[in-house]
Amino acid sequence: MQLINIGFGNIVSANRIIAIVSPESAPIKRIVQEAKDEGTAIDATYGRKTRAVIIMDSGHVVLSSIQPETVAGRLEKDDDNIVDEN
Repeated sequence: MQLINIGFGNIVSANRIIAIVSPESAPIKRIVQEAKDEGTAIDATYGRKTRAVIIMDSGHVVLSSIQPETVAGRLEKDDDNIVDEN
């Protein structure tokens, strides 16, 4: 199982990530608000501005205060370290 640091020592499973998006558009703001209303939002910003919204395959929405590009870069970096076992 791969784990990705999303800031402030918070870690999510890379295998469960569907999308990493910016919170600026109206549809993403609606997704975040619906997740908060349903109790499936996980706020990992520590009171800072939300810069990335991570959509998980479980229906959870994770809010992070680091840029989406940074999260994606960490995901790609971990993919490069995987050794092909075949």
